[in-house]
Amino acid sequence: MARYKVVDRSPRLLPIVLDAQLMVGSFEHALDYLIDTEIDLSEIAKRYCNDDTGAPAYDPAVLLKIVLLAYSRGIVSSRAIERLCRENVLFMAISGDSAPQFTTIAKFVRELGSEAGAIFTQVLLICDRQGLIGRQMFAIDGVKLPSNADKRRSGTHAELTHEAERMEAAVAKMLKAHRGRDESKDAGEACAEGERIERLQTEARRIRGFLAANAERRSEKGALRKSNVTDNDSAKMATSKGVIQGYTAVAAVDGKAQVIVAAQAHGSGSEQSVLLPMVEKTNPVRTGQTIITADAGYHSEANMKALHDAGVPALVADGLMRRRDERFADQARYKALPDPLYDKAAARKPGSPAKFGPADFTFDRDASTCTCPAGKKLYSSGSACTTNGRRHHKFKGTKRDCVPCGLRDQCLRHPERTEIRQVAFFEKNLHSPLPYTERMRQAIDSERGRSLYGRRLAIVEPVFANLRHNKRLDRFTLRTQPKVNTQWNLYCLVHNIEKLAHHGYGK
Repeated sequence: MARYKVVDRSPRLLPIVLDAQLMVGSFEHALDYLIDTEIDLSEIAKRYCNDDTGAPAYDPAVLLKIVLLAYSRGIVSSRAIERLCRENVLFMAISGDSAPQFTTIAKFVRELGSEAGAIFTQVLLICDRQGLIGRQMFAIDGVKLPSNADKRRSGTHAELTHEAERMEAAVAKMLKAHRGRDESKDAGEACAEGERIERLQTEARRIRGFLAANAERRSEKGALRKSNVTDNDSAKMATSKGVIQGYTAVAAVDGKAQVIVAAQAHGSGSEQSVLLPMVEKTNPVRTGQTIITADAGYHSEANMKALHDAGVPALVADGLMRRRDERFADQARYKALPDPLYDKAAARKPGSPAKFGPADFTFDRDASTCTCPAGKKLYSSGSACTTNGRRHHKFKGTKRDCVPCGLRDQCLRHPERTEIRQVAFFEKNLHSPLPYTERMRQAIDSERGRSLYGRRLAIVEPVFANLRHNKRLDRFTLRTQPKVNTQWNLYCLVHNIEKLAHHGYGK
């Protein structure tokens, strides 16, 4: 039988050269060389006033290296980073064996603020100097990530007020019952009930204080938006895995080497309001020939007009682009799959009949009449209605026909609370009354437009795959939009420095 040397991993004292751990060509070597030789951290250094008195401070360059190296390994916890600085040879090398405490690391990230954006810009200019930015196409997209906020503490001011009143009423009821049977309770049960009362009182006071200090949130169009007691800058957002309380992290990516040229996190599920600020952020590296691409979430008539007036070449999809594209002619078979954002408890059971759609109704355009699948006539409720610039003819059923109808379950989405069916027939092949939307539609439907827009996914999606899978960015750990934006910029910094390392920077 073969004999092998013993594998011994017992503790021992080894002579290690820390500088030799930063191997040329690696991410950590590029990070170390970049921050030591090219990044200006003088604005951060101004915060330290211990020239004559006080203990020596940790070098902000060292703290920045530690944080970025940890983020590149998918580690966000300041306690975990502190432990790595004590136990991991690579972190010892990058920090010079300084081992800062977790409170120092957390404070540095929390207070970095706008300096994270300034450092991002400096690294971006270095990427440009290295020839990594092609300026032919910038693809803008975003990813919705959970925040460090409690989704259960969201609501309008009226809903939060009701929640506080409900807690206060529960406390009053518990106190009344507690006094009535105080003598019959044992010490353990009384203590548990007292803790619950104190917890409810604290939460009710917290909600009352929040309502007094914060105004009602509204969207850019003036619509009421839900507030959040934990982090009022975050918002409820619908994702493929359900509704989250979080932020949308947006990035503009160059098509040549997939370098992120602009980054911003905002607390809204609507992406229309962030398109123009993102385009403006790309000004330092964008030329007049750079094409901006974005999906339908960023499309609005106002945005298309602003891009046209600014002379910015752009291809921004609208909500009907895929319906017009013959390459998606068979997409209907995917529509049969259940919608992950739909109410899962009320989802249609396998084998149950599908709901009636407009195609199941008989519409006579010349006679302006409509007949439902049950053979009943619907009456016209508007022959020249307009929705998003599209004209349509609208019909409604009557209570005497719809309420007793045996096909209600198949015709109405919510037959228990909806009395009548409504259906609309849109006119086809109409030019949009929105001139800038129509101009964009013609550009993106052209052969060249489709070819260019088709490159968007290949440019931007690998960036989010790298950050979310390789760097394990699955949520933001800070609160308020400025701090979340700082964390998002740091992750984008890691991505760009990784690009520099892969292209031989610092060798």
